[in-house]
Amino acid sequence: MPRDLAAFDRLATPLAWLDAGGRLEALNTAFAAWLGVSARRLLGLGLSELEGGERLAAALPRVPADGQPLRLQRVGLGFGSGPVQFADVLCLREEAGLRLELHPVEEFPGDDPVTALPQALSASLRGLAHELRNPLAGLKGAAQLLSRRPADPESRELVALIASEVERLNGLVERILTPAPPRPFEAVNIHAVLERVRQLAEAEAGWAVKLVRDYDPSLPDLQGDADRLTQAVWNLVRNALESGASQVGLRTRAEHQVLIGERSHRLAVRVEVADDGRGVPEDLVERLFLPLVSGRAEGTGLGLPLAQQIAREHGGSLAYRSRPGHTVFTLLLPLPDPVEGGPGTAVEGRP
Repeated sequence: MPRDLAAFDRLATPLAWLDAGGRLEALNTAFAAWLGVSARRLLGLGLSELEGGERLAAALPRVPADGQPLRLQRVGLGFGSGPVQFADVLCLREEAGLRLELHPVEEFPGDDPVTALPQALSASLRGLAHELRNPLAGLKGAAQLLSRRPADPESRELVALIASEVERLNGLVERILTPAPPRPFEAVNIHAVLERVRQLAEAEAGWAVKLVRDYDPSLPDLQGDADRLTQAVWNLVRNALESGASQVGLRTRAEHQVLIGERSHRLAVRVEVADDGRGVPEDLVERLFLPLVSGRAEGTGLGLPLAQQIAREHGGSLAYRSRPGHTVFTLLLPLPDPVEGGPGTAVEGRP
């Protein structure tokens, strides 16, 4: 920790000091302002408790002991539900711990606007392509199955799926071309969302993947955007399908007294998407939720960041644990506190 922190407070460069355990021991005003939070709320936190801080925490043991800095490019850090900020980081070992020197960068780097604008535009178009590809995949799979079957109740269900996905696709395109404020949240049955995703998965994967449901039928409705939640869960399921999984599980449970970011909630819905695929590649563990990071050559690297963004929009969180043959993504979505003396809102699930 520096002897004269006030001198460092006059600097515009974000600086932070870590103790031997990797916790934030001191920081200057620029560091707190960069993350958009007061210094008091940051002090004592470990780097891994910051959004995206796992990559930085994992790199600390590699900081040279001879005073030479370890340089990391485009490290993303965020606090709570706030936006992730990007910076190039210098890590230096000092007597009592480590010093971090951050040089903020734009999410789409490039000092020359002639090159920066096409990069940003390219990334935006890739995001649009990703949003459009998922509904189109469901449409294609449903149409293929429909073409092989006579008209029966199941075929009519596939037709309904096509119609709903076309409607969702039109809504996405309209939202991108004509930006508008987010839609107000409505009561959403999480099992209706999961069943819609299950239909999409079965239409795309057919009999190649076994889908297992384990729903808690006592869960009440949550407040949210059903289309956005469908997109988030579908991204997680599609990620599982593309990992070579032969079985994907959808599980819901109630989570009591849960802490999401800095907010404590009496009750939350826990949605788990589990698969037996290859798992998260070791070289992506630290960067999995960063935009444009993908383990597949044809991947866009936008599915998981988008799912995380949607979780945050709903005041929730997205986390995962993974090893080869067993990967689980966990989506936590808070439920509104019940009104004292009011009726319950439990809605039977639809497994």
